[in-house]
Amino acid sequence: MERLKSIDLFAGIGGIRLGFETAFGNGIETVFVCEWDEWAQKTYSANFETSDIKGDITKINEDDVPEFDICLAGFPCQAFSLAGRHKGFHDDYKGMSRGTLFFDVARICQKRKPKVIFCENVKGLTIHDGGRTFDIITGTLKELGYTVHERVLNSKDFGVPQNRERIYIVAFRSDIDSSKFEFPTPTDSSKRIRDIIEEKPVSAKYYLSDVYVETLRRHRARHEAKGNGFGYEIRGWDDTAGAIVCGGMGKERNLIIDKRQTDLTPVTHIKGAINKEGIRKMTPREWARLQGFPDSYRLELADVHLYKQFGNSVTVPVIEAIAKKIKEILDYVGK
Repeated sequence: MERLKSIDLFAGIGGIRLGFETAFGNGIETVFVCEWDEWAQKTYSANFETSDIKGDITKINEDDVPEFDICLAGFPCQAFSLAGRHKGFHDDYKGMSRGTLFFDVARICQKRKPKVIFCENVKGLTIHDGGRTFDIITGTLKELGYTVHERVLNSKDFGVPQNRERIYIVAFRSDIDSSKFEFPTPTDSSKRIRDIIEEKPVSAKYYLSDVYVETLRRHRARHEAKGNGFGYEIRGWDDTAGAIVCGGMGKERNLIIDKRQTDLTPVTHIKGAINKEGIRKMTPREWARLQGFPDSYRLELADVHLYKQFGNSVTVPVIEAIAKKIKEILDYVGK
């Protein structure tokens, strides 16, 4: 078969691309990349041979996008998240309506009519506004001439110890018989946090101060007194991590106890001393492993950026498993 061309919209740090490249091997080539966050662009460029990353998708003329066969689009999920403000298509951020950025995907695909459109988003997209938001998205794809398949999959079923449910949308152009397309079934639900832990003791900077630990405990106690379940969580090494997210309680919901580091001299400015219980946050590399990124993936930015990027990213093995199923259909119709 001829080499397929793909475009990577809302590319983030390239997790969707990585999954598809692993599944398709040399049978796929990325011909266009768009990501507006400058720090994500840096991590992307450090890991892929991409000389030109476009920024604001709303300013891209669809005529300037080269011909492509597969559209990869992990469009921003904040507007649809269960943890967000549920504004959906009306959500506004820095002058851009994040909910409506999906329509830029539609605009570009309407012009080029690729064989496949692949989208990933938070599970909350399916129920937002009583399901109307999701109906608009799938309805738009159908109007463009696509057969739409969708499924919620959990990362913990695909070889990583992270409980992360996401909605995946696979739309085949209607002239392609996708009646035999099936989403992948679980491949490996056995992984636990101990499988992604750093082999050697990590820097003292990842250990919480005793003052902060006490603050977290008081914070949770206040919420529990009100009947809320919000608060920090310490995960056992034989547990599955919760979904990693950027901001808020992102790192504090996946704390672990690791007593291998014996030098608890602070290496950053903290209040109090490092806690004696061994409570620490996971490292960016551990978060990368929770998302299924290989250890060869380069992490060159400061931790603050990496946490945000992996919290926003996709789980690569899930993408790979879906991409293999897509490839089966394209291989079959291409014979």
